[in-house]
This record gives sequence, C-alpha cells and structure tokens, in this order.
Amino acid sequence: MSSHHYVKEGQEPALVVANGQMCDYEILTNLMEWCPFMVALDGAYDRLRELQITPDVVIGDLDSLKSQEYNLNVEFIKIDNQETTDLEKAFDFLISKGYTDINVVWATGNRLDHTVNNLATLAKYKMTNVVIYDSYSRCFVLPKHFKKFYDKGTALSLIPIPLATGITTKNLKYPLDNEPLDFGGRSGTSNEVLNSSVVAISYDSGILVLIESKN
Repeated sequence: MSSHHYVKEGQEPALVVANGQMCDYEILTNLMEWCPFMVALDGAYDRLRELQITPDVVIGDLDSLKSQEYNLNVEFIKIDNQETTDLEKAFDFLISKGYTDINVVWATGNRLDHTVNNLATLAKYKMTNVVIYDSYSRCFVLPKHFKKFYDKGTALSLIPIPLATGITTKNLKYPLDNEPLDFGGRSGTSNEVLNSSVVAISYDSGILVLIESKN
C-alpha cells in the first residue's frame, strides 16, 4: 500500500490517474484523501513520481515507463491486450477487486482522441459509478432519474452516448420535455441552471452523461 490510510477493498472509492492533462493539484490531493486506493496508468507513473506521489498499482503494457527504478511498495501489472485501453484495464482491475465507485483524473486534455475515447468509455462502464474530474468539470453517467441542488447559472451539459430518448428536465434554462438527444445530431451542451434549486433530469432509454462545469 501507499502512504494513504488503509481501507478494506471496495469500502471507499478508488482513484485512477490517467495520462492526460494534469488537473489542479488541490483536486488531486482532495481526491487522494477521499480515495485511499490509487491506480495509475503506466504513462502517468513518472509524472506522479515528480510530484512525490506513490500510487498503489501501475497498470498497462509498461512500455511508457521512463524510470526502471520500480518502487517495492507499488504493484506493477503488465497487460499487453491491445483490444482495451489502459483506462479500461484499470477499470476492469478495480471492478475485479470489488470497487463500484471510481474517480478519474488526468483523463482529458492533451490528445483529443484520448479525451473523446475516455468519455465514451463511460458508456461501457455504465453500471459502475465512474466520475471523471479535471480542473474545469466533472462528468458521469446519469441514472434514469436524477435530482441535485445547483446554484443559479451553474453550467450543465447533457451528452448522449450516442443516443438518449425521453429526456425531461426541470429547472434548466433550455428545458427538455420527453425529447431525444443524439451525439453528432442534437446535443444538450451549454445549458445552465435557471434558479438556485433542485435540478431534475429523467430519461427513458440510452446513456446520458452529465458534465458539470465551472463558469
């Protein structure tokens, strides 16, 4: 284990550090406090070492590691399967260990193809509570019925992957009333909270991702 306090596997959320753009250091450290078990994709390991952060597990094909000085307190898992991304490998590993709640950082920015694919990966793991954080946003797959309090003007975007139907919203500036959204067609980006109160979102079928953004 790393220096994080020990918890039994599955009791608290896990943290995955991908290999995209770094988020604010405060976001990372806050998530580390909340998520005692950390998995790093191999491309992020050396970057974490520079921050003097030690993950519990490093996963991937391990070809991206610049440093061959392996830490004895870190478990290195080499997986050569080219049919899955390193992020998927991390999710599969954590799910096999009983984790149902997974937070992710460094999964956006830098390469656009990786960002798009990482967001699309949420659809594959829709039965797991995965939340992606960066310095500006957090995103996650919505349950069929969702309610949460937001301040007036909070920026919210609804992203179908690739289609969601029967969407109804309350307390958004641009409401939907039993309507569909489809990726590449009609999307629900750049909406905002109408009043400081509860926002309600429901939909009938498909996969719908909510992105909460800082203005």
